[in-house]
Amino acid sequence: MARRFIDISVPLKAGIRSDPPGMEPEIEYHDHHMTAPRMAEYMGVPVSALPEGEYAAVERANISTHNGTHLDAPYHYFSRMNERLKPGGEASWRIDEVPLEWCHQPGVKLDFRHFEDGYVVQPADVEAELKRIGHALKPLEIVVVNTRAGSRYGEDDYIDCGCGMGKAATLWLLERGVRLVGTDGWSWDAPFSHTRRKVQATGDASLIWEGHRAGREIGYSHLEKLHNLEVLPPDGFQVVCFPVKVHRGSAGWTRAVAIIED
Repeated sequence: MARRFIDISVPLKAGIRSDPPGMEPEIEYHDHHMTAPRMAEYMGVPVSALPEGEYAAVERANISTHNGTHLDAPYHYFSRMNERLKPGGEASWRIDEVPLEWCHQPGVKLDFRHFEDGYVVQPADVEAELKRIGHALKPLEIVVVNTRAGSRYGEDDYIDCGCGMGKAATLWLLERGVRLVGTDGWSWDAPFSHTRRKVQATGDASLIWEGHRAGREIGYSHLEKLHNLEVLPPDGFQVVCFPVKVHRGSAGWTRAVAIIED
């Protein structure tokens, strides 16, 4: 049986609108000729002694663990998690504590590209989409959300695009045993620019980061800045997204991949 590997990660790239101003990654590229003099000096030989005057290509990056496609740990959302499952909850897991079995499971795609920018997805929306695709959720399945933001990555409006998952919808998934979810948007929640207007209009601060905060009640992880979700089927694929093991980190970068058995 043949297998198809679909890259569902974005490239870690500088100079594009991938994050809010001041939060974008910075990458310096040092090619083979740029690094040759230092190595030649260290070895006590002329640069010409190195093959074609070359040494090593190296990149130096100034990035956060939330640049590029990454997996958020429960610790990112709040200092405690599982308050619904244990009296008083427990300390939130860091990225090096997230169970690896969460990160390689069957995937399910919810197509929410039709929702307007800033829309907050509710449980009824999730139920309706699962009914449309004829899928019954199973524990530990990885649920990825395809929003309009996926088509705008790198564009000026990217961080303001797409719908977001509300607290109730997130908890609906977690109550059914899902522990890892993902989105092609900048955030699992609705874009902050839209939430800000709602908070200013209502004074309701509970709207801030409501989807993330669901982790206080039931611990979970999510992927952000996914890519290519529109080419995936609704189900019948595996997601592999092991995070980089950042010691005590709130997130880790991942090369998320979808695998389809043909």
